[in-house]
Amino acid sequence: MKRIVFLIPVLLLSTYLLSQTTISGTITDHKKQPVAGASVTIKDSYDGATTDSLGRFSFTTFEKGTQTLVVTNIGFVSEEQTISLAGEAMTLNIEMKQKITELSAVVLSAGSFEASDRKRATAVLDPIDIVTTASANGEITGALKTLPGTQQVGEQEGLFVRGGTAAETKTFIDGTLVNNFFYSSVPNIAQFSRFSPFLFKGTVFSTGGYSALYGQALSSALILESIDLPERSSANVGLSVLSANAGLQHLAKNKKSSWGVNYSYTDLSLAFAVIKQRQDYSRVPRVHNFDANFRFKTSPTGMVKYYGYVSNNKLGFTVSSIDSLGYLDKFAIANTNIYHNLSWKENLHHRWKIHIGLSYSNNKDDINSGLQDQQKNDVVLTGLEFKNFGIKTKGNYFNARLVLEKKFKGLTALRFGTEYNYSKDHLVFTDYNGQPYTNNISENLNALFAESDIYVTNDLAIKTGLRAEYASLLKKYNLAPRLSLAYKLGKHTQASLAYGIFYQNPEKKYLPSPNMLDFMKATHYILQFQKVANQQSFRVEMFYKKYQHLVKTDATQNTQFAINNNGFGDAKGIEFFWRDKKTIKNLDYWISYSYLDTKRDFLNFPYAITPNFAAKHTASIVAKKFIEPIKLNLNIAYNFASGRPYYDIQYDGSQYKFTDRGTVPSYNNVSFALNYLPFIGKKNATVFPVYVLQVSNIFNFKQTYGYQYSYNGARKEAIVPTSRMFVFIGAFISFGTDRSDEVINNGL
Repeated sequence: MKRIVFLIPVLLLSTYLLSQTTISGTITDHKKQPVAGASVTIKDSYDGATTDSLGRFSFTTFEKGTQTLVVTNIGFVSEEQTISLAGEAMTLNIEMKQKITELSAVVLSAGSFEASDRKRATAVLDPIDIVTTASANGEITGALKTLPGTQQVGEQEGLFVRGGTAAETKTFIDGTLVNNFFYSSVPNIAQFSRFSPFLFKGTVFSTGGYSALYGQALSSALILESIDLPERSSANVGLSVLSANAGLQHLAKNKKSSWGVNYSYTDLSLAFAVIKQRQDYSRVPRVHNFDANFRFKTSPTGMVKYYGYVSNNKLGFTVSSIDSLGYLDKFAIANTNIYHNLSWKENLHHRWKIHIGLSYSNNKDDINSGLQDQQKNDVVLTGLEFKNFGIKTKGNYFNARLVLEKKFKGLTALRFGTEYNYSKDHLVFTDYNGQPYTNNISENLNALFAESDIYVTNDLAIKTGLRAEYASLLKKYNLAPRLSLAYKLGKHTQASLAYGIFYQNPEKKYLPSPNMLDFMKATHYILQFQKVANQQSFRVEMFYKKYQHLVKTDATQNTQFAINNNGFGDAKGIEFFWRDKKTIKNLDYWISYSYLDTKRDFLNFPYAITPNFAAKHTASIVAKKFIEPIKLNLNIAYNFASGRPYYDIQYDGSQYKFTDRGTVPSYNNVSFALNYLPFIGKKNATVFPVYVLQVSNIFNFKQTYGYQYSYNGARKEAIVPTSRMFVFIGAFISFGTDRSDEVINNGL
């Protein structure tokens, strides 16, 4: 009896143990690395375990028959596996797939600097400080000149990128092409862009390898995204030695719509009276700008945005004539520019999106050029009759664009669409005898494009694209493939590769041509390494760019026409960028350096040479520090460029040849800005004043951009800034909304 009593619990224990199933194994990722902290459970039960640092797990269960094993972990796709439980121990090895998310996925960034609300974690410059430097003078492209790949060209407006001309960089706002992004050209004086940096919340500055959604830019694309609804209603006024402005922005009570208007007037009379200019102005630059906007939500995910402006400016000046000593060269221009942009974005069903954009601009220039004597009387000199002329131009430009996007699993997406560009330019040239000559050029450009983002894992992403265009002016098609790859090397590091072919029509200022022309072509190859972590960013990028079918010109005394597409060239180099917001409290600084080796045979070049807008070495140092106790923001910037080449190319009757050539001195510039914010951080404040002092070229460096020559090459003259140093003082007040950051970062 005692034995029986003893055997009963033993038998019960054996039955209990036999009714259990032990499940063990290892959880790994796609690289066969262990996944720690993964949860492994029997579905609809309490049985399970968590993996250790080696990805191992083990647990027992009383469940029987067919069951579902569920494996979950943050950052991975949940895995389910059907198992059969019959009391025998099981060993399982399960591989988990990474969940592809925007925060953890590798970023396709080769050839571009991106800043937006959507990609704050990876942006090198965020939407505010991409327009922040003391040397930028509140101008978007002025700030971008501190980034690698750009040139410090001071005598002409535009972005010169990696050996390309300013015309090879195009700007897009909310997807549509912007014509006349800058104020109309003035001889040897760089003009600013027409748009306030406060209009934009996102910026992509591509120095090469940009998306197939955009075209007609041989070297670079600047892609700007306008702001949505404001946070609240506000008003602002500003007064400085240069300008006055006022604006109102109204947000509806339901926060689903807004409208706004702004007016600004700029008059440089006072500044030029104090700061001596190289030019003798008969009409000091005066600019009137009026703009308006409205925005409204069409649904919780849809938005319609409109922005439009009217701008009018006039100026006139004389300089000593290089062609005839004792006489003056006269130049005057009156410009009126109108711009409208309308866009609609909406999320559709089944993860589809639609984006429609329309833009229209009208630009009128009235230019007058001639010779004057010392008493400012107009004269016509024998042999120099061509210097007396008038030009009236009128351009109409329309752009329409449709993009459809389909989101798939993770971040994988497909985008495709179409674009239509129409332009009509009318020119009337009047010679010294009053004889008019007209020229009309119309163009229809149609494009189809498709692009896909393929995220294989969080560590590997591929972007493929294809763009096709037809240009009615050339009566030709092109087909441009694009490809980018990015691979994550570590938690904060990645490598990227980009390839693409880019086409662009010849510039209209060289048309019409006596011969049928073709698209200009550039092929880009880019290799990049990037590390972004803990408010510090480092990137190095190598590139090679091959040019084909560049325009060659034939010039006489007063005309210049494209004659063929036999031009060619290349550009190669390496660039570095470092930004640090961490090391020193309240100090943000970045350093950039570019090395460029480029040659091209185009226009009237006798053979392939380095163009006069390209410096071999460029560098910038930008620093910003906020001194909290005294509520003072200090910005300082240093810009450097090695000497650019200069040439005088003359036609001797049989060929073009050099009559003079050399290299200008290196370019150096140090600028700083002080911004005093007395009410920053003050509770219950309703008025927010900001006081600004800005000085450019504080060390009064002598700067020479190049040389200009008399028409016969007998004399040359240095091209220099209009003044060596410039000082700006202003006060800006906002009501209802603290816009201190805007004023500081505008560097007004």
